[in-house]
Amino acid sequence: MKRIGLIFGIVCFLLFVGLYGYGQQKIRKVVIDAGHGGRDPGAIGKHSKEKNIVLAITLKTGYYIEKNLPDVEVIYTRKTDKFVELHRRADIANNNKADLFISIHCNANPSSKPYGTETYVMGLHKTQANLEVAKKENAAILKEENYADMYEGFDPNQDEDYITLTLFQNAYLEQSTILASKVQNQFKEKINLKDRGVYQAGFLVLYNIAMPGILIETGYLTNLKDEKFLMSKDGQVYIASAIYRAFKEYYNEMEQAGNLAYSKIVNNKDNKETKKDNVKFKIQFATSTKPKNIEIFTGLQGIEEYYHNKTYKYTVGNKDNLEDAIRLQNEIRKQKQYKDAFVIAFINGKRTSIKEAVSRLNQK
Repeated sequence: MKRIGLIFGIVCFLLFVGLYGYGQQKIRKVVIDAGHGGRDPGAIGKHSKEKNIVLAITLKTGYYIEKNLPDVEVIYTRKTDKFVELHRRADIANNNKADLFISIHCNANPSSKPYGTETYVMGLHKTQANLEVAKKENAAILKEENYADMYEGFDPNQDEDYITLTLFQNAYLEQSTILASKVQNQFKEKINLKDRGVYQAGFLVLYNIAMPGILIETGYLTNLKDEKFLMSKDGQVYIASAIYRAFKEYYNEMEQAGNLAYSKIVNNKDNKETKKDNVKFKIQFATSTKPKNIEIFTGLQGIEEYYHNKTYKYTVGNKDNLEDAIRLQNEIRKQKQYKDAFVIAFINGKRTSIKEAVSRLNQK
């Protein structure tokens, strides 16, 4: 109980900070994390080790970003075959005040049949398969010294210990999911890899970062076809290029959003006639690429649909202040099917960041 209480306190603090910092922002620093390394080989195929493949892909991805987007600083958690603790990887991102975190991995399965790519964001696992992927990656802490103390007794092999991680609700879930979807789309559309989807699960390397973050499983080393592709120089170039293109697309969207926000601020300062903004906070609980019949969502009242970033999104609530919205969010999360619900903000009917909405309220 002491451990859960301590982590819950830290999580609440991170949620509070993340919530107020949530919103579109320009990307100036990205951390690229090559999974495993050193004494931790990661997944092992018939002819390969995960740590070597993901390092090669990571360095290529970083090179493409540095070459083509010179205003973005690339920070690596490792550039050689060395062991880096999971908590240290998050520290590198947080201490450098990075805007984005991309962790690159290879998958494995007891069966040789599964193949294809998956991308994960921090959140609640919906299936046992997703949980098993998180267990595989989190097992890296077993190779760390004093890992029981560092992670407050967390055991990556115990299902019940993931209850602690599920207390953390990622304030950057939507942004992370947008980037993850772009990665999967690049894999599918540009290099014809099987798209296994975007999922949520409890990854230690993601749960402490104070920024949007994703974990990419580039293929299964236990599948001979996937392994051969990932071992080849062409395959590594294709994978790295796909990740870079997804990053660039996300980067461009954030640039446009940032420029628009700056333009609005300048216009507001130059406009001598001020008017009251209609600021509202809502609770978003579901998204879909296609419109849904709201009757499928049970236990909620006043459901609204809006379209944003090529996605249909569903909300409840229409609060005038953030405090009331957070209370409603917590009530909705008590229902098992809506544990990922989070607060969003609108100004004059347009989606905006919570930070901007709170700023507008303070100006009043």
